[in-house]
Amino acid sequence: MGVQRMAGLKEWLLVFLSMHFAHYCCTRIDDDACIYTGNSQHRCQPKVNYRHKEKEVLDQILGPGSYDARIRPSGVNGTDGPTIVHINLFVRSIMTISDNKMEYSVQLTFREQWMDERLKFNDYNGKMKYLTLTEASRVWMPDLFFSNEKEGHFHNIIMPNVYIRIFPNGLVLYSIRISLTLSCPMNLKLYPLDRQTCSLRMVSYGWTTDDLVFLWKEGDPVQVVKNLHLPRFTLEKFLTDYCNSKTNTGEYSCLKVDLLFKREFSYYLIQIYIPCCMLVIVSWVSFWLDQSAVPARVSLGVTTLLTMATQTSGINASLPPVSYTKAIDVWTGVCLTFVFGALLEFALVNYASRSDTHRDDMSKKCDLERSVSLDVGDYEDGPNSFNMKPLMRPELMMSRDKMSQIIHQTPPMEQNSCWKSWMSKFPTRSKRIDVISRILFPMVFAMFNMSYWSTYLFREGVDEDK
Repeated sequence: MGVQRMAGLKEWLLVFLSMHFAHYCCTRIDDDACIYTGNSQHRCQPKVNYRHKEKEVLDQILGPGSYDARIRPSGVNGTDGPTIVHINLFVRSIMTISDNKMEYSVQLTFREQWMDERLKFNDYNGKMKYLTLTEASRVWMPDLFFSNEKEGHFHNIIMPNVYIRIFPNGLVLYSIRISLTLSCPMNLKLYPLDRQTCSLRMVSYGWTTDDLVFLWKEGDPVQVVKNLHLPRFTLEKFLTDYCNSKTNTGEYSCLKVDLLFKREFSYYLIQIYIPCCMLVIVSWVSFWLDQSAVPARVSLGVTTLLTMATQTSGINASLPPVSYTKAIDVWTGVCLTFVFGALLEFALVNYASRSDTHRDDMSKKCDLERSVSLDVGDYEDGPNSFNMKPLMRPELMMSRDKMSQIIHQTPPMEQNSCWKSWMSKFPTRSKRIDVISRILFPMVFAMFNMSYWSTYLFREGVDEDK
């Protein structure tokens, strides 16, 4: 009986040790598994090394005997139709928009998806979700290029920013981060109250639509980073469209995205419009200076004219030479005309002042000669002779001063208007020109502002509706 008890104890101890040894194997050895046998005994078996399996799968599907990257994938459902490539973009930043060069720079993540049934593989019950490659030459790639590109480069810091994912069903995802400088033809007729549309065009280079078709990915094909900031523009919206191109070699698939930018007017209001208004108003100060202050009025007019000309040259230097008139050209041209007109007004005032002086001198000379002739005629019979004509009797004579007083006191009927009565306060023509200019120049400039802003703001609204 003691022998039986010892045998049972030994069997129980073996079972206990085997269970603990199996638990030790499962917790201490990586990628091992506990496999239960039918007699409730436990033993350790190594797990499947999926990293090693990935290598085997890649060697299997991309081997030289099974895959040729020179041959395009078949069409939908393995047919001989064109390969369908779905495209989507993520705009990371828009660095610059140049009016002078008519171009813009953008950094984006570019993605392509297509089905290649030659790359199907076993996912081992979901253990291998996808395979990742970094060499685009290992698989077939669409021959897409950006048709309006001027410059472009890839990003290789710290590693090349590119990957290719191959999914078990044969779906291939290609993603890369690139920076592009693209041409953007602009219409600057409403500058700086304009809106510009810059496009991004993607075209197949060698495969016609019979072999390759580009489609926008369903859902949200273009995404833009939320905190996108541009110094002089605002991205209002973007539109996706198709732009297939036909040449003498065939029809090629094309996609485009139009980015609609609105120019920020506040910058130009502070830097251009307000300074020009101030220069025009400063030129009017000469109307209030005395006409004899020639150095002050000339220096003020010439200074404002040169400053306005410099301002106009600086504005045109930042813009391309175009064959049409821009809104800013109308503004600077009219402001320059007003400043130049103020300088010409002083030339007219100076001429009128000298004319008035010359007329006064001639009037005094004539009065002196007339008085001398009258004195000689009155006393032509001698100093003691009073043989006067009947109309030249002393009681009938009237002094010239009294006669002029009567003339001024009894003006003609047409001089009774308020305007002429007010203008009579300014006896010289030069003073009258200054007074009229003080009223006329601001009124005309105000009328120009009303017509300018109503015209161009209305045209901006019409373009926005389109």
